[in-house]
Order: sequence, then C-alpha cells, then structure tokens
Amino acid sequence: MSGHSHWSGIKHKKAIIDAKRGKIWSKIARMIMVAARAGGGDMSANLSLRYAIDKGKAANMPKDTIEKAIKKATGEAGGAGFEEVHYEGYAPGGIAVLVEALTDNRNRTAPEIKKIFERRGGTLGAAGCVAWMFSKKGLITVKTDAIGEDALMEIALSAGADDLKNNGEVYELTCTPTAFEPLKAELKKHNLAVEVAELSMIPQTTVPVSSAEAARKFMGLMDELEDHDDVQNVYANLSIPDDILKQLE
Repeated sequence: MSGHSHWSGIKHKKAIIDAKRGKIWSKIARMIMVAARAGGGDMSANLSLRYAIDKGKAANMPKDTIEKAIKKATGEAGGAGFEEVHYEGYAPGGIAVLVEALTDNRNRTAPEIKKIFERRGGTLGAAGCVAWMFSKKGLITVKTDAIGEDALMEIALSAGADDLKNNGEVYELTCTPTAFEPLKAELKKHNLAVEVAELSMIPQTTVPVSSAEAARKFMGLMDELEDHDDVQNVYANLSIPDDILKQLE
C-alpha cells in the first residue's frame, strides 16, 4: 500500500536505536541458543540457526559471543534453557498485536507482558485471538533508489517472491519461508544491497490509525513491549498515513 508506513517499516528504523542500547545482542543470543538447541550447532544443516547468526552479524555481534551462545545451547557450556512463547492482544483502537518472546520463566514473563498491555490502554487476549490475522513470511527490503520497480519485480518473482510493494523509501518484498534464502542470494547476485532481511509475521490486512494521538499511544505500547528483556519481536496490523507520521517526527 503505497503512501502508508506500516509497522514493519517503522520497527526497523527503531531497531537502529535499539542496537545502540546494547540490548539487541542479548536478545539475538537467546535466539541463537534456542535455534541451536532445537536443530544442532551446525548452521549448514540448521536454517534457523543460520538466520539467527546472520541477524547477529548484521548487528555487529562479536564472533566469540555468537560461538558462546551456540556452546551453551549444545551443552558445551552451562546456561539457562529458554523457550519460545507468544502473547496476543490488542492495542488501543483495536489494533492486533502479536508478541514473540524467549523466556526461562513463563510465570514471570506472562504477568509482566499483561501489565504492559494494561498500562498502555491495551488488553492481553487469549491464545489464538489475533494470530490468525498474520502469516509467516520472508520480508526483504531494498532501497527504491537502487533499482527500478519493474527490474526488481522481474528479479524477485523469478527467485520466488510472492509480492513487491513500493513504500516510498524502500521496496518491500515478501516470500514464503522456504524461498527466503534463495531470494536473498539472487538479490546479492545482482549486487542489490538489502536493508532488512528477516522472517516476519505479516498481517493479512491493516488498520489505519485515525490521528497522531492514537499513533503515539500505539508507539508507546510497542516501545515498552520491545524494551522488555524477554521480547524478541512485536508485530501489529496497523498502517500510519504519511500525514500522521510527519506529525510524530
């Protein structure tokens, strides 16, 4: 949807700020540990681990930190066991929110997430209440000044992309999880720099916010959720029209 800034794009801009906070490394380390524990420490045979390591490298995570996380997960070093949990709820205005977390204590994390929703005017819902609104997809962005839309469309569709959207500053490419790595490789072969490359939960439809005040309330909830140590990713089905986005800057 050209002319609208979706949460997927906004949160990637925020990720630059989050990286400066230093929290991003500990969150990626958890992701690496969970992937290695589930599928082994050989990233050539474990796509989830390869994806987590690539994410760590993109965040300038030291090689020894990555290796230490793998060793903890595979039993070569001691470490807490983390499990993946999901929380679903609604932001003010009925916007669907899906939270992915990695925790070593469900009994601690769940009430803390519930409090954040309530403090920010939202509600934590039951399992399954909003997950059906999202589909797991590969999400890759390329700057619009790097290539023409038609040329990128030809490359992307031949490599397995499902869709391409021009969101102003970047093209958003989506694909199935199995097409994610081949699509990245094809873009690299054409010397196209990738801004964002991740497996993401993409909403099937989006809800536009009606005012700058509503957008600020939403961003406040997202900021607090993402700041929680156990939270890995937050997804939402909103869009923010450009005129409202300018009022937030």
